[in-house]
Amino acid sequence: MSDLVLRPGWRFLFSRPAHFVAFGFGAGLAPVAPGTFGTLLAFPLYWLFVPQVGAAEFLVLMLLLFGLGVWACDVTGHALGVADHGGMVWDETVAFLLVLFFTPATLVWQAWAFLAFRLFDILKPPPIRHFDRALKSGFGVMFDDLIAAFYTLIVLAVAKTLIE
Repeated sequence: MSDLVLRPGWRFLFSRPAHFVAFGFGAGLAPVAPGTFGTLLAFPLYWLFVPQVGAAEFLVLMLLLFGLGVWACDVTGHALGVADHGGMVWDETVAFLLVLFFTPATLVWQAWAFLAFRLFDILKPPPIRHFDRALKSGFGVMFDDLIAAFYTLIVLAVAKTLIE
């Protein structure tokens, strides 16, 4: 394999649109914790989209971004020879966008959502780990982060219930 594939860089990122998307417009090139940078990318995207669209349109947009991620991560995973390369962060971005949509729009709630999501994404409790290992495709890359998003939303719902 070439150095281009072993260590994806800016050249790899711009070699195909799928790589640019899968690597979160470059966030996945972060030398440490690329998944965290991919998750952080969701904040400016959320702030950009939410004032422009209603709830139904936002959810349709999430479906489109999920489908785009399935394609981009599948193409990029094949190019790298690794189904879920650590630099592919579009899955974190899209899943956390969904979390932000259902999270109270305060800095405290969004910070807790961010921490909970990262924790679930890193620890991969069941069944996340199962799907992460079993589904070696663009869909698999995207799907396990949806489960992490779901767990995050459950934790936030419980916390909100306890606080109120």
